Amino acid sequence: MNLLLIILMLLLCLLISDVISHFIPFIPTALIQIGLGFGIAFIMKSQAIELETEWFLILFVAPLLYDDGRHFSRENLWKMREPIFGNAIILVLLTTILGGFFIHWLMPYIPLAAAFALAAVLSPTDPVAVNGIAKRVHIPQKVLTLVRGESLINDASGLVAFNYAIAAVVTGYFSLRDAALNFTYMFIVGAFLGLTLGLLIDWIGFILRKKGIRDATFHSLLQILTPFIIFIVTEELFHASGVIAVVVAGIAHAAITEHTSTMLAKEKVISENVWSVLLFVLNGVVFILLGLNIPLSMGDAVASEDINNWLAIAGVLVIWLGIFGIRFFYSYLFAVIRHFIVKSQGAEAPSIRTSLLISLTGVRGTVTMVAVLSVPTLLASGAEFPQRSLILFIATGVILVTLVAATLFLPLLCKTDKEKASAINQLDFNAAIIKIFLATINRIKQEINPANELAADELIGEYKRIVKRIQNEQNSAETEGYLNKLNGLKLIGLTAEADYLRGLLDSNQIDQSIYQKFEAALDRREEALSNDVRFSVRYFLGKTLRTWHQFRRQSKPDQEKLVEKMANVKDIQIRAFQAAIVSLEQEQQKAETKADADIIEAVMMGYQGMIRRLSMERSEFENVDEALKEELRIKAMDSERQEIQRMYESGEISIEQSRKLRRHINYIESATLDDSEE
Repeated sequence: MNLLLIILMLLLCLLISDVISHFIPFIPTALIQIGLGFGIAFIMKSQAIELETEWFLILFVAPLLYDDGRHFSRENLWKMREPIFGNAIILVLLTTILGGFFIHWLMPYIPLAAAFALAAVLSPTDPVAVNGIAKRVHIPQKVLTLVRGESLINDASGLVAFNYAIAAVVTGYFSLRDAALNFTYMFIVGAFLGLTLGLLIDWIGFILRKKGIRDATFHSLLQILTPFIIFIVTEELFHASGVIAVVVAGIAHAAITEHTSTMLAKEKVISENVWSVLLFVLNGVVFILLGLNIPLSMGDAVASEDINNWLAIAGVLVIWLGIFGIRFFYSYLFAVIRHFIVKSQGAEAPSIRTSLLISLTGVRGTVTMVAVLSVPTLLASGAEFPQRSLILFIATGVILVTLVAATLFLPLLCKTDKEKASAINQLDFNAAIIKIFLATINRIKQEINPANELAADELIGEYKRIVKRIQNEQNSAETEGYLNKLNGLKLIGLTAEADYLRGLLDSNQIDQSIYQKFEAALDRREEALSNDVRFSVRYFLGKTLRTWHQFRRQSKPDQEKLVEKMANVKDIQIRAFQAAIVSLEQEQQKAETKADADIIEAVMMGYQGMIRRLSMERSEFENVDEALKEELRIKAMDSERQEIQRMYESGEISIEQSRKLRRHINYIESATLDDSEE
């Protein structure tokens, strides 16, 4: 039961972090999740969740790296093989050796072998947090490719170096020859097993399909289980690197399925949807767990009288600068050497800014935390592990500093790239979606005839609600101006309705009670134009109450009088809407631009749709011809794809945006077709 509560608590925190990130986009989601985990540990004053290195690697690292391998460009991996493998292996070893000597020099009371272990555990990078920053900061693609590529491998090299350093501290014995041989064995055998087992599992799937087992859900589950199977077999049976194995398996799987994606379309869609949910959960939970374990890793050092807290914090900053400096100088020196060797092939010239970007994006994360928490408390002799609490404190502090430094400085360094990107006259995703849907609405209007006008109204209403939701989420001046004009025209229509109803009241054509109900409805519609949270809550509660009252009225016996009264009210409402249209037609004649006239036309179309719905019997309204609606929807989706192609050819969107927009349309189409089948 406790385990179930812990899992539910982690998932709830994950959802909360995503909501907070939406409202505070300048703070990376990873930092928010760490803060939530730390807050829970601090408020509840409970023991942190113990992270066993083995199960953490199986449960989190294996599927995450397998998915990274599936989606990492093989072309980029080959093109950037030297910097990627250099950062993943040579830089890790340099960080372990030079960083170890630097930490021992800075803090002589930490034994040299323990300093090597600390430097080794600080060498692996975690791209998850950087991905969160990259969503709002235009980090150069080469830098992102390098960081993501090295993270596929440096977890394995960093953990191997860390384990050997820890063994040297615990046993007092270290053999460079044994370490080098074992290091080579783990990499080569891990890569071989990843390739072999990955191909074997894909072959099993192929055989099962030939035998008639083509259930897409079954094969999707097989793909989800693949990284766990490969990791466990590689680590437990062959004692090789499970990290390298799952990465190679992911790359191999992508290469095999590349030419069969059309034949296995349904399986691919289901598999990708499941993977997206799984990755969302795993990426978030690891940082929440990191936050939960901060008190465990720092608590002993803070409480210890032998450790000065201010000196420890200063030590964290100096050690981070040392690790940062090693990464920076290595990146710059590598760029200089590479430029000198392949200068004739147009290699990029060395750049201090690029080296700074590579250094800042080398954020440390959960692998570092989990590994350092596995540091034993006792040596083989029975003595306490030297300065264990201080090592945990420093490792945790460096993780937090790398995250904060990336958050603060990456936007400044990437400012120029961001300005260049914005200088290109291309629409962002939301603006492109709005433009596509507005073009689709115009296409649906062209298809309206007496037989399908109600279905067309419903479909146009769906698109308008989506457009309005996106517009409300936008903060641009252009969108704000559009919404102000639209709301102003709606207010003109509401004023015309109110004047017409007041005229009926003054001429005694309606009684006071009916007028008050109309007036209350007008007030609600006017308040809705503010789009504030208070109205949203009131609208939801009011909608619930109206539904309940409608249900109660259906059980009352006096239905004939009620129907007659409702018919009179409906007739009055239709005439009020017509008065609003007349007022808007007068405004349309005064419109100075075509854009203003189009906005007025859109408001008038809304009134005309409401009049059509009120003019029909309720049974007709509830029984819209779904076949006509689906026919219009298919034409609408064709229009969306044509608009995407037109926008791409005109340069309004990039090829990447085109792909993203097409995927979005495909998701909508898939959901619609599934609903139709049901």
